[in-house]
Amino acid sequence: MVQKVIEVVGTSTEGFARAAENAVRTAAKSVRNLRWFRVAELEGSIKDQKVAEYHATVKIYFDLEG
Repeated sequence: MVQKVIEVVGTSTEGFARAAENAVRTAAKSVRNLRWFRVAELEGSIKDQKVAEYHATVKIYFDLEG
């Protein structure tokens, strides 16, 4: 078995977990055979002195067909 890794950034106004879920959910729309993921980085944006948005950089591993 051979796997490939892609890196995507998910965002959410609800939290880091939701941002990671959004990244995986969106990747699943165009990539088959997703197997697992690793959150590589967490960051966010601030607006009016408050957290406005959460960002999760996610590495997603999937099996190559062949």
